[in-house]
Amino acid sequence: MPPGKYGMQGEWEKEGDHEIMMDFLLPTGIFLKFPVSRNDTIKTIKRMVWKNARSEALFTALGDPDAYVFTCINHTAEREELEEESRRISDVQPFMCVLRLVAREGDRVEKLTNAQISLLIGKGLHEFEVQKNHEVNEFRTKMRVFCEEKQGCSGKSDQVLCYDEATVEQHKHFMLQQDPQDPPLVLMRSALKKKATVFRSVRQEPEDYTLQVNGRWEFIYGNHPLCQFKYIFSCLRNGQNPHLIMVHHSTISKYQEEQGRMCNQVYKSCSLSRPPPLPLKKVRGQRTSACVFPLQLVVQAGLFHGSELLCKVVTSSEVTVCSEPLWDQKLEFDINVADLPRMGRLCFALYAVIEKAKKPRGTKKKNKKADCPIAWVNTMVFDYKDQLKTGEFLLTLTQIDLLNPMGTVERNPNVDSAAGLLIRFANIRPYPLYYPPLDKVLVLKTLYQSLKCLFVLLCQKQTKSFVKLKEIMDNKNYTEFFEDEKELLWKLRAEVRSSYPESLSKLLLITKWNKREDVVQMVSLLRNWPDLPAIHALELLDYSFPDPAVRSFTIRCLRNLSDDELLQYLIQLVQVLKYESYLDCDLTTFLLERALSNRRIGHFLFWHLRSEIHVASVSLRFGLILEAYCRGNIHHIRLLTKQNEALAKMKSLSDFVKSGSQKMTVEDLKLCIRQESYLEALSDLLSPLNPSIILSGIWLVADKCRFMDSKMKPLWLMYKNPGTQGDMVGIIFKNGDDLRQDMLTIQMIQLMENLWKKEGLDLRMIPYGCLSTGNKTGLIEVVKNSDTIANIQRNCSNSAATAAFNKDALLNWLKSKNPGDKLDQAIEVFTLSCAGYCVATYVLGIGDRHNDNIMIRETGQLFHIDFGHFLGNFKRKLGINRERVPFILTYDFVHVIQQGRTNNSEKFERFREYCERAYKILCRNGTLFVNLFAMMKAAGLPELTSFKDIQYLKDSLCLGKSDDEALKNFKVKFNEALRESWKTKVNWMMHSLAKDNRP
Repeated sequence: MPPGKYGMQGEWEKEGDHEIMMDFLLPTGIFLKFPVSRNDTIKTIKRMVWKNARSEALFTALGDPDAYVFTCINHTAEREELEEESRRISDVQPFMCVLRLVAREGDRVEKLTNAQISLLIGKGLHEFEVQKNHEVNEFRTKMRVFCEEKQGCSGKSDQVLCYDEATVEQHKHFMLQQDPQDPPLVLMRSALKKKATVFRSVRQEPEDYTLQVNGRWEFIYGNHPLCQFKYIFSCLRNGQNPHLIMVHHSTISKYQEEQGRMCNQVYKSCSLSRPPPLPLKKVRGQRTSACVFPLQLVVQAGLFHGSELLCKVVTSSEVTVCSEPLWDQKLEFDINVADLPRMGRLCFALYAVIEKAKKPRGTKKKNKKADCPIAWVNTMVFDYKDQLKTGEFLLTLTQIDLLNPMGTVERNPNVDSAAGLLIRFANIRPYPLYYPPLDKVLVLKTLYQSLKCLFVLLCQKQTKSFVKLKEIMDNKNYTEFFEDEKELLWKLRAEVRSSYPESLSKLLLITKWNKREDVVQMVSLLRNWPDLPAIHALELLDYSFPDPAVRSFTIRCLRNLSDDELLQYLIQLVQVLKYESYLDCDLTTFLLERALSNRRIGHFLFWHLRSEIHVASVSLRFGLILEAYCRGNIHHIRLLTKQNEALAKMKSLSDFVKSGSQKMTVEDLKLCIRQESYLEALSDLLSPLNPSIILSGIWLVADKCRFMDSKMKPLWLMYKNPGTQGDMVGIIFKNGDDLRQDMLTIQMIQLMENLWKKEGLDLRMIPYGCLSTGNKTGLIEVVKNSDTIANIQRNCSNSAATAAFNKDALLNWLKSKNPGDKLDQAIEVFTLSCAGYCVATYVLGIGDRHNDNIMIRETGQLFHIDFGHFLGNFKRKLGINRERVPFILTYDFVHVIQQGRTNNSEKFERFREYCERAYKILCRNGTLFVNLFAMMKAAGLPELTSFKDIQYLKDSLCLGKSDDEALKNFKVKFNEALRESWKTKVNWMMHSLAKDNRP
């Protein structure tokens, strides 16, 4: 049961400026109790404590207020020092209304910085320290030195913010000096001669209170002594501090009664129809029995280098299902230790062998067993210091899946709820074995040099071989090679370097990474490989190319990117960090270096990392990078903290709107915004969408703020922009939708526009701002002076059924907004932007295109919004595909392009030429789009998880085909979109009717 349910969470969630009664425990043993406002800052509360303490005993024993700091127990049951005294008590949200005043220890500036960084990144720095992980500690030290050197700072080493034995003894001595008749005190005591934090009442009898242990409930006394707590043992074994909270026994009794009733109900319902322990995967066209049960457990292990399986997969013997199955079996792989690649990855999968109760009909197979995957886990063969692993390792399994070489090697933090697999690496030598450093690897090159020259001489005599090589290199759609092609590529690797350097990825894919001779040759070849442009270098950051020499070469190429170009690819560069096997890598250093030299890059790097800090598999890595950036740019912390506070208030407002007990009105929202705490947090900050824009004066335009009438109730917030006189800036805060797919789509549209402009084609696109800031939260830029096609059509029609078929609605609306000579210019802008979005939505396979997510500005610019479906994932209703055209080109669009004249074919043909020219430019750069989408596989987007999802993009860009073939294909799609546009109108009509009938 979460502790917040029994604490003060309900009080903190209330709105308004009401007072809360707080208890204050002073280091002199004095207990104070007085009310404070929810909006009071910690600094204000401290002044009030000093004022009230003047009339109490031992006041003279108190020193200067700055020598003390408040501590509390937060909602995660952890002790928190409130070093950041500008925070409001309503933002701190302590679990109980108790603040303890303690003397400051250590470097105050250091502790304040640590507190600020913890609050900003959403992850306490103590979480890094308690892991006692050497790799984490060394990475933090190295990155801190690196980042502070970049800023010209001389930093201090991280201080461990935890209690030591001396501190515990001091608190024990203080406790023994207290009078038993004093009010309750929050004290510390040592448990089992180790470090532990315990809350105890001195005035109450022991049996009146229980200990709440991180969500578990246990009694201190009676038949359950403290030393029997599994939680305590676990903490002491791991060198962690147990955190315990005092809760009255009446609360426990009530909880136990509720749980007892719930358990009885659950037991009764479960006893009626118990589900099978492990369900079978249903095979299409085959009937399976509903009654299945597991017989045995099996472990499968594979040795991978990137996506390549280095040797045959090994399977363990079967063991009977039990709470602690034991295999006690040696798994041997068919590969020599000397041939192990540096980035070899050992992947495990746990299977259940299930027996079917009945034989499926229509099959003659006698085998009644089936394998059902349960979980997987990965680990590296070499550690971060290049040493071959030896000894025992406990790996925490995660998710239901097959062998997953693309998965993380980071430790699963959910150790309490996940199964663990204990493995042992054998000691093959009495001394440690290390992978040789690069300089020693290159020494081996001379051993194979003569053989290499022989290969080259033989190949130079074969003209046909060079013709075949050119054919392979020219085919952009090559993904698999025949054995003879692999042999040819490897023999002519020197020719590939000199004549086709951009095809490095093909050579890397056919390299035998389980053969040390080939690895030596490939690494040596990379030393003199010419730098590649970003369009080709980015591909090498995929998980299929994990070798350190390859990734180092890639970063060497990316250093040539300008700041604007780097920003253009930053989303992908953050995602491929998930493929890195160790914390310290060239990509991390490169991103931090560029972020510290350019505040704009640092801004977006921060938010791309911060938005996924909740993801368990990357929380540690991203948290460490965020800490390093903050330490290297201390001055940026204040600006980012202000944005973080504003977003927290926006989420609070959104939650209030979505979960209000009574129907929420726009006036209620405006009233909340005008409250002091909200006005202060929401005003005068840099826009997370664009840090060059200041969001100021929300109180001046609060009347224009509202929430939108859709499922997630997005907030529509308007600001005054000091940079322009009288102009306003609008942002939409979304809570409940993952905006990363929208971010990716808009990034691609921005990239398309840049490519078109380089070719002299400006199609007036509107890649509006979109930024994911957290778990299903983010911001979207409001495009001013625009409206949806649906609204324009509805306003020009008497019924929703006929609105979609009113072809004059758009043209008449443009005429009303652009009188006189402005109309021709508006129609030209409409023609250009319509061509751009026709091509963009076709290439990207954008789905769910209805008239409510296509908009138009008063200037004539047409643009699309809401990209929840892409790569050909079109919307279906009752099994019927509702979207049956390659892209949206309706007759009302054509009506505007032709200026309202049916015989104006010249205008339409020019529109067609815009489309064809734009499409040809994208096809020439098709590899770049494929590479960028491939890099996003690590993001976990539901419609982009494997290379199969990218096949739509390859087909739409006609990779592997000539320019003439690609253009011919597009012309067919263009004619189809025009011919079948009536189906689009029917779909729009159905959408308008459905929306019109909503309650």
